[in-house]
Formats: sequence, C-alpha cells, structure tokens
Amino acid sequence: MANPSVITTVEMHTGGEPVRIVTGGYPDIPGATILEKRRFVRDNLDHLRKLLMFEPRGHFDMYGVIPVEPDLPGADLGVLFMHNEGYSTMCGHAVIALGRYAVERGIVTATEPETTVTIQCPCGPVVAHVAVSDGKAGSVRFESVPAFAFALDKTVMTDVYGPVGIDIGYGGAFYAVVPADQFGLDVRTARTRDLVDAATAVSDAAKAQVPLHHPNDDDLAFLYGTILTDGTDEFSDQPSANICVFADAQVDRSPTGSGVTARIALQHRRRLIKTGHERTFESVTGALFTGKAVIETTCGEFKAVIVEVSGEAHFTGECRFRIEDGDEIGMGFLLR
Repeated sequence: MANPSVITTVEMHTGGEPVRIVTGGYPDIPGATILEKRRFVRDNLDHLRKLLMFEPRGHFDMYGVIPVEPDLPGADLGVLFMHNEGYSTMCGHAVIALGRYAVERGIVTATEPETTVTIQCPCGPVVAHVAVSDGKAGSVRFESVPAFAFALDKTVMTDVYGPVGIDIGYGGAFYAVVPADQFGLDVRTARTRDLVDAATAVSDAAKAQVPLHHPNDDDLAFLYGTILTDGTDEFSDQPSANICVFADAQVDRSPTGSGVTARIALQHRRRLIKTGHERTFESVTGALFTGKAVIETTCGEFKAVIVEVSGEAHFTGECRFRIEDGDEIGMGFLLR
C-alpha cells in the first residue's frame, strides 16, 4: 500500500502523557465494526503506526489516536488508539484529550456549562462530559464501560522477584495491579527504571500464567500492562500514587484513565470504597485524576461498575509530517 505524502496531526497531552491525534492523510480504514477496523490497521497499516509513534517523529513512549467512522448509533466519533507495541482497546488519558478536541474543533456543538461527547472506543462507548465556559473547553470527566475485578489475590512466579501477589482488573483494558512495596520500591521515590523492570516482570509472568477472557469479545482479552501502586487502596482524602507500565514497557505519564477505572473496580469489589466515593490518583509527573464508581452493573458473569474519571488535557501544537521516498530510516526506529 502506498504511503501518503503528508500526515497531519493535532498534538495534546494529559498529565504529561502525549496524545497525537491524526487529522488528515491517513488511508481509509474499512470494517463493519470498530474491532474490525482495529484488526485492519494492525494487519495492513502498521507501518504508519511506526512512522508516527517511533523516532524520528515520535519516541519510545509516544501515544496516538486515529479517528475512524463510528458504527455505533449516536456516537460522535470513533477512535483507534496506538502506541509502541500496537493498538489498545481503551485509553482514558486520550479520551480526556479527545473531549476537548471534539468541542474546540466543532465536531460537537458546544453547550454551556457542559458538553457531552460520545466516543466509540474498541472496548465500547465512552461518554465524556466537557466543561465549557465562554465557548472554551476545560476539564473532562468520562463514564467508563463496565469495569470489573477479574482476579483477586492471584500469585504469579517471576524470574527475578519470585512469587508476586497480584490483582487483575478490567477498565476497558486488563491490568495487573501490585503494591510496589512487594519489590521494596516506593512509587513516589524509586527510579523509573526500577519500577519499569518490576512491572514488566509481572506483566510477562501474568501473560504466561493467567488466561484472560472477556464476556463481550476475545479481542479484548489480553493483559495491557501492570500498575504499581503505593498500596493505599482504602478510601482516603489523600491521593493514591501509581505508575502504569503498558504495551512494550511504555510508561504512562498520566495516572492512566483506564487504570484508574480498573483500580476503582478492584477497590469496590473488595468493599474498600463505596459507590459515589471519589478518590484522587497521582502519576509520576504529579498529575491528578479523580475516579469514583457511579453505577453497579454486570459484565457477563462479573459484578461490575461504571466508573467516572476526570482530568485535564492541553493542546501543544499541530504537525505536518512528510514522508520522502527512499527514507528508510525515517519510516521509524526505536532506541531505548
């Protein structure tokens, strides 16, 4: 398939985590459903993911969004998420950015004091509510797909750290959740490299030892990453710190919207928090998201909750990326 000569993007960040939104130049993406579209880009257009996510245009921890035509009635836009390894099923920090983007780009009509944007993600519809004042979009809160505790008090055997106790939660994607003190680490003070090594060891072990399934679609049944926490899962007015290491050892600069969703689902399942109790979550950059379970529901055989997550995103620029014939290095590479 021929490469486009120019791809245009809008650049944003949420809590320091990049959001590169494709605005033009991408080939048409066929598929009757959004998961079919996700499979198509994975199988046919992955060279463009590498071109936009990898160096020299991106970096190891770059994150991006490909808008697609939604197949869900009532959706304002459909989106695919991409990163250093492939394509996610959900991304909360990107949803927060997309809420502002949809309002300020006129994809939806702005209404004050709040504008609703329905975003079809691969995991399902996510409803974002964007604060609007004097025509300008501000903070965003979104309602998750049904989130649930998949496994509690599971033990996996790691090569380096031995047995590790984990929970696995689903918040649009599956995460292993582990207090960092199991590794003698503090998520607020430890070197990022040490946290990444521990989280990656857990992810590798959990992927090999814990089969996952999702009631709605097998395409959703994979472990996206591991979240190391400060261990403060009981309800508190103080922020709970965490670091999310996902995909190919990629570090989320934000508190991770789908990760906050999974953590709230786990805390609710353990009866550590009640429906309606809001918690604050802090990332490695000091960025804050809030999260709370707002509705109890089910997802197949799982007791589930709808989680509301809120945060802020900011615009950083716009880009026009050129692709010159014969530039093989410019098609994308990564240095760790």
